[in-house]
Amino acid sequence: LGLVAARPVSPRVLLRDAPRSLAELSREHQDGWGMARWTGDGWQVERSTACAATCGRYARVVDHAPAELLIAHVRQKTVGPTSLANTHPFRRVVDGGEVVFAHNGTVRDVAELTARTSPARGAEVTGDTDSERLLAFVATSIDREGEVERGVQAAVATLHELHDHHAGAGGVGSINFLLSCGERLYAHRLGRSLHLLT
Repeated sequence: LGLVAARPVSPRVLLRDAPRSLAELSREHQDGWGMARWTGDGWQVERSTACAATCGRYARVVDHAPAELLIAHVRQKTVGPTSLANTHPFRRVVDGGEVVFAHNGTVRDVAELTARTSPARGAEVTGDTDSERLLAFVATSIDREGEVERGVQAAVATLHELHDHHAGAGGVGSINFLLSCGERLYAHRLGRSLHLLT
């Protein structure tokens, strides 16, 4: 879930109270939750390996999380065990500031992305997920382009080229992600639906 607002708003309905809130979705996606909230001075990131629907800490964070910019995630593990290191959102320093990143889906050919990832960004991967390796690939692109927006655009273009090249084998997998630098929220869809509400 990504949220952008003109002034701080409570995301409680989306995170806990709505019939299809993240808390309700976590009953199917039980392998951890994470929330990154932009405070103006940086990212406040909370993560846990507990199921959000039954986690008291999740409820407390939701009740005290007014935000203008927020990325929240509930995990259903497909690659890598349940662990804090594998829990989204991930945080990295790029282009002189911090970004946060959350992924939904499964990357089929991680080796294809790893081959296009700088050794420095590859060394930042601490967990076992395809998602964190996808972030390393995107961060490499941002480094190369020297700016977040151009880097995200270049990474997305490469992902779509790879997907088209491997179309007979089902493409590169499901690559929906949210990335934010604190000023903008970038959303990408490939292989799964992505819903936008304004």
